[in-house]
Amino acid sequence: MSQHLQPFDPDAAVFPVSVAASLADMHAQTLRGYDRLGLVVPKRARGRGRRYSLRDVAKLRHVQYLSQTEGINLEGIRRILALEEQVDGLRDQVERLGDLVRRIQGDQMTARVFTAESSGRVHQGWYRPQRRLELPSGS
Repeated sequence: MSQHLQPFDPDAAVFPVSVAASLADMHAQTLRGYDRLGLVVPKRARGRGRRYSLRDVAKLRHVQYLSQTEGINLEGIRRILALEEQVDGLRDQVERLGDLVRRIQGDQMTARVFTAESSGRVHQGWYRPQRRLELPSGS
């Protein structure tokens, strides 16, 4: 029977406000407020109803911790969440670049060349090194 089970997607937006509020140990109005403020924005169902994922619920708990335990105001929490998202994106980029470097090191005939914009966006291209002709000494 376990062969039919599929892994649960933590980003699947399946929980209505009432269930997400219960899972996050919050009042449903708090979730709606966080949505309006842009702190935790759930997906929308066809009838415009909010649907939360497990990742959203974890984020709600994180916001609650920062607010109640650490005493951080909502604007501070917004900034923290934005920075955490940026760090996660940078980690992903470093991981992708590490994978590319490992593949390049395995392929000695062709190399990739990376350039970066001031925004941090990375571009890649291919470079096939030419063999250098060695001149006899004394020439």
